Amino acid sequence: MEKICIGSDHGGYELKNKIINLLNNFGYEVKDLGSKEYLPDDDYPDTTKNVAEAISQGIYDKGIVLCGSGVGASVVANKFINVRAAICHDTYSAAQGVEHDDMNVLCLGGRIIGEELANKIVEAFVNAEYKPEKRFQRRKEKLQQIEKNNFS
Repeated sequence: MEKICIGSDHGGYELKNKIINLLNNFGYEVKDLGSKEYLPDDDYPDTTKNVAEAISQGIYDKGIVLCGSGVGASVVANKFINVRAAICHDTYSAAQGVEHDDMNVLCLGGRIIGEELANKIVEAFVNAEYKPEKRFQRRKEKLQQIEKNNFS
């Protein structure tokens, strides 16, 4: 079973806790790398950085980051090598992002989507697996070359 980490700032704090409960009910072990209490002045770069570093280093297989819109968390997460993060506010993108692009960090907006939709999106994300078809692998290799050129 995949190892999952999660983190949020104040904008995603309430939804994060609901997602943790959902994943625990599915049998996943989830590590919360974000704020452990509601802190109205915490910042998404700090909470997202913890998750992105853990994914970048291969400590966890998949990560979930939340902020108010998901935008800031996505920007931060993609600053780390080996992290492929995207905002997904629908189930198709959450599954297809993993299957085609080997997305390993799901970004959600705690002020954008409700709990029911978030649960469906998270379920699609964690259940999806990368399909190493020739065209997807070719694209992933191009992305890795871009990372190599820009993060060295």
